[in-house]
Amino acid sequence: MCRWGAYLGAPVFLSDEVTSPCNSLIQQASAAEQSISTINADGFGLAWYDHRSEPGHYRDVYPAWSDANLASLTQQVRSGLFLAHVRASTGTAISRNNCHPFVSEDWSFMHNGQVGGYERFRKSADMAIPDALYASRKGATDSEAMFLIALGMGLKTDPRGGLQRATGAMIAMGREAEGTDPLVRMTVAMSDGKRLFAARYANDPNAPSLYYRWSAASKGWSVVSEPYNQDEDWQEVPSGSFCTFDGEDCKIEPFAPE
Repeated sequence: MCRWGAYLGAPVFLSDEVTSPCNSLIQQASAAEQSISTINADGFGLAWYDHRSEPGHYRDVYPAWSDANLASLTQQVRSGLFLAHVRASTGTAISRNNCHPFVSEDWSFMHNGQVGGYERFRKSADMAIPDALYASRKGATDSEAMFLIALGMGLKTDPRGGLQRATGAMIAMGREAEGTDPLVRMTVAMSDGKRLFAARYANDPNAPSLYYRWSAASKGWSVVSEPYNQDEDWQEVPSGSFCTFDGEDCKIEPFAPE
């Protein structure tokens, strides 16, 4: 399991969310409190939006706490929309191309969780990625496959429906390979450069943790695997939910893979 955080609102330094809080992502990389994996040291990544439609993108395989470039970048870059992730691999190689977030044109995507038995239907998942999108397939994770399949299933025009259909397709491939429904646990964050979307889902009672809050001070939304601190009004996202953050609005709808 991994840890991640996303932000949408008035521009802030990335360090305000990624490195400075007492339970920042850097802290969660070495001592996560609400994860099966206490250590998330198999790489990290950032995707942030500013003047261009396509996001800036920085990933590496080092533990997040040991990369001086990450600390320097977050202290200098300001953005009103960004995604940040620290990785704990569930089986695929530790490589830059397997680090989240993943990017395709103006979309960015990151994931925490697992699709059971993925190694037995990995070829089928790759074949479900449309030819026009396959050049974006750089790594070998189930997360990147889900992202590209979702793009091919209408994510750009219907974010909730596209992700539901892609998750359902992954479950169907796992069922065919396993003979039974695979265990799926996931939280997802994704963006089109204007809005921020998040989902929490599991087909058992153990969905990974996910929280959100509105900050009047920064005039922004924070969506996180774990609260950055204990003195803010964090709200838990219910399992089986899809969230849309757009300006100051937050809409929470049911999420049920098709």
